Parts: sequence; C-alpha cells; structure tokens
Amino acid sequence: MSVRISNLRLPIEEPETALQFRLARLLGQSRNTPVRYRILRKALDARDAEALAFVYTVEAIVADEGAALASLRKHRQLRVDYYREEPFVMPSAGTTPLNERPVIVGSGPGGLATAYFLAEQGYRPLVLERGKRVNERIHDVQAFDKGGPHNPESNYLFGEGGAGTFSDGKLTYRGTGPDVRRVLELFAECKGKPSILYDARPHLGSNRLPAVVKALRRRIEQLGGEVRFSCRVEDLDLRDGSVHGVMTSSGYLPCSVVVLAIGHSARDTYEMLLRRGVPMERKPFQMGLRIEQPQELVNRVHYGEARLEEVLGAASYSLVANGKHDLFTFCMCAGGYIMPSVSDPGHFCTNGMSLSKHDSPYANSGLVVTVPLEAFEGDDVLAGVRLQQRYERRAFEIGKGEYICPIQRALDFLADRPSEGAILSSYPRGTILARVAELVPPLVLEALRHGLPIMEDRWQGRFLREATLVGPEGRGSAPVRIVRQEVSRQSPGISGLYPVGEGAGYAGGIVSAAVDGLRTAKAIVARYARLDQP
Repeated sequence: MSVRISNLRLPIEEPETALQFRLARLLGQSRNTPVRYRILRKALDARDAEALAFVYTVEAIVADEGAALASLRKHRQLRVDYYREEPFVMPSAGTTPLNERPVIVGSGPGGLATAYFLAEQGYRPLVLERGKRVNERIHDVQAFDKGGPHNPESNYLFGEGGAGTFSDGKLTYRGTGPDVRRVLELFAECKGKPSILYDARPHLGSNRLPAVVKALRRRIEQLGGEVRFSCRVEDLDLRDGSVHGVMTSSGYLPCSVVVLAIGHSARDTYEMLLRRGVPMERKPFQMGLRIEQPQELVNRVHYGEARLEEVLGAASYSLVANGKHDLFTFCMCAGGYIMPSVSDPGHFCTNGMSLSKHDSPYANSGLVVTVPLEAFEGDDVLAGVRLQQRYERRAFEIGKGEYICPIQRALDFLADRPSEGAILSSYPRGTILARVAELVPPLVLEALRHGLPIMEDRWQGRFLREATLVGPEGRGSAPVRIVRQEVSRQSPGISGLYPVGEGAGYAGGIVSAAVDGLRTAKAIVARYARLDQP
C-alpha cells in the first residue's frame, strides 16, 4: 500500500539520504525505522535565494494507509494522498500474418524505442541505419571538429543514436504516464543515471549518451533484433496501397511493415517520399541564432555571489520575449559547447551540447522563433526545407567553405555594426566575423531585434554585455510532417507504413521521440501476429 507525499523540502546542503529520517519522523516512527520509499519528482525551489531547497514528491510504502495519512496530514505544508500508479502494459499480439521482419528506418530514439519494444515482444525487428555505429561515429565527429572533412553519412546528425546522441542529452518531456515512465526506465537501465526517473530537468550529457545508445542496441540484438549500419534506404516498394519492400544501398529487402524514424535532417528521404506520393504536409518549425555567454556570468546572475554552482551545478536559464512573433531560448546548454549541426555538404548550421559535468567555461542557448507557414518560400511540401537550406548555404559561404562559424557580438548586432577584434568561442573549428543578420529570414530578424532588448532588461543589463551570436540555428524541429492516421498510426492509404518521431513531425526531443516509437510499437503488436521463432 502506498501514499504520495508532495512538497517535501530539503535544504540544498542536506544529503538526499536525509529523506529516510524525515519520512520516519513524519510518519510518527523512530528516526532509525526503515521507510520504503521511491522518489517520484525532484525540483529546485530558487524563489528565495536565502532558503534554497530541493522539493520532493515521494511514494512511501506503508502498512496502514489510513494511519499514515492521518499522521502526514498534521503537517499542513505537505500534500498527501493515496497513490496507485497506472501500470505499463503492452497489447496482446494481433492476428494479421507477418511474413518478414518489420523494418525500422533510422536508429535515433524513435527508431531504437520502436525496435526495442518490438524485439521484447518477439517480432525480431531489423533496423537500417545509414550512418555508422556509435564508436566509429564518435571518431568521425572528433576528426571533423579538428578540421577534417565532412562525412555526409557519419556526423553530428547521422549515425547510431541519431541527432540526439550529440545534442546535449536533455530528457525533459511535458507528458506523464506509464509510457513516459517506461521509456525513462529503459534509458536508466541502459547505463543512464537513476535520477533521470525523477529529476525535473533530467540530463544525461553528450558523453553519456553513446553508452546508453550502445547498451540499448545490444538489448535489441539479444532479444532477436538486428541493426545494420551503413545501410541507407533509398526507395520504398509501394504497390496496391501497401508496403512490399525497401530498396537500400545494400540491396532490396522484402517487408510489409516499415517504420520511418528518419530524423529531421534526412532531406533526401523527404524527397524520395514526395516522389512516391507518401502524404506529407508543411509544418511550422523553429529557426534563429545561438547565443553564447560566459558560464560564470550566468552563475552570478542566478546565484548571486554565493558559489552555489559547487552544489547545484552550472546555472541555466529559460527566457521568452513576447511580440508579434515570440522569441524564446531553446536547448540551453549550461557549461556547454557550440557544435556544427551539419548533414548536407555545402551547408552550415549550429546547435549546442554539454557534457554531464557541465564544465565548459561557456553557456549557450538557441534564440529561436516559430516560423509560420506563411513565411515559407513557396507553397510546396518541402518549402520549409528550402528555407533552411537557403540560409545554411549562406552561412557555409561566409565560413569560406570550411565549416567555420559566423560570429558577431550581440551588442554589435543590435547596433547594426560589424564586430572587430578576436572573439572567443567554444566552437571547435574556428569562427569568422560576420553580420549574423544575413543568416535568418526577415521575420526572425525582426523578432530578434525586438526580443533581445527585452531579455536584456530581464537580466538588468547583463544578458548581452558579454554575449556573442552565431548561426543559423534551424534544426530544432522538422519543417515537414509525414501524415499518419491517429489510431492505426499508419500513413493514409499505405498499409504498413508507420511515420515516427521528430523527423515525421510528431516529437520534439529524445523522450518524446522514444515515447512516439513505443506507441507505434504497441500499434504494430496489436495488429500483427508474432513472427515464428528461428
């Protein structure tokens, strides 16, 4: 029997193990009486700088729920109630015959989650990944950072783990429920931190994610699934309203179920789907610049003179400047690095990442605007992609064709004057002075000029003082949605084709993509019979 206790506070200097003693006292037991409990949520209350505290919600296992509630309700600062957690369940296997293994295109969080839950149920999925396995991919990314050539199939966006492997490792998700919990449990089981199950802002770090990805792939293989690397899907065999197979760089594969977990940067795959008549539609997406500041400055703004980063870690921020088109910070990387989010040769785009220790001297964040459909250049399905490409090509040209990052001091940007002298940055391949206004559409430029002074006022004149701007930042979300039916999760009129995750336009991060993949796995299980075991 369980009760849920909310608003349980511990000063930041107290160890988390003190929860055991606090719960015993609240339940009217002796200090040394063991209490079985589980943390459901942990968040920092920073409203009072003089009384910073972590606020917990916990599940306590008790022998007598009524007596426990009576004891707890004496403490008016607490919220207590009965607690019954909705269980996670997979549906029973369907009856439609499945003669070949389901094929999953892409090994990002959406694809890997789909594959894992299908493998767990005995469907022996086959994952096709155009890039390399994560260890080889790390080598290619590090070589590129040091000035080496760009590999169009093994980079920050393509390869085992997808774009999420090198995009900071934030695991925030607004939804709750058993599917979300099961995905987080899976990540924790696969060498993730146990705290991701309850932290209000869970974060793994780009250095931890490769181990998680590899552990998840090995689980899929142990359960009968298979992952093939350097195998790019080049075409779909669609006949009579159904999937019959896929053409890959390694040959033809017959199949009747294909999960499209392609990620938001597989532009060549979008082109192929358009040729094949797969239903797609334009979708608003986020675009802007990336701002970088000294992490020490961010810490002082949030912590004052107290050296709280030694206890709380590098400070982060989230800001919104409302206007005709709202400007907001996105993917804030405390103690992080600016990196090249590049998939196509001849294009340049930025993103951010941070390691688990957040120990870079820099902080960076996206400064983005949601670009509406009416701002797209043209009305074709891929008009948003064309808009991204236009500004990415311009940034590449400014960077002299060497993936050098355009940079400008934020105050110079607002004053419409060029920056001069050397500018320090965490970007690994070097920077070049430029007018970053050239890297975004007029709508985004208008929002930046309106919104940055508002953010500066919020920080009482410190937000822009030492800040630099780089860009463009345009890969935070897909400008395309691959249409699917709500219940069956299949493309309309194409039996067996399942769009999934961020590239399909149904997710906005690692956890949301994985949850989307899990729910598609459920739909496939509910429809198809299990494969005969080999």
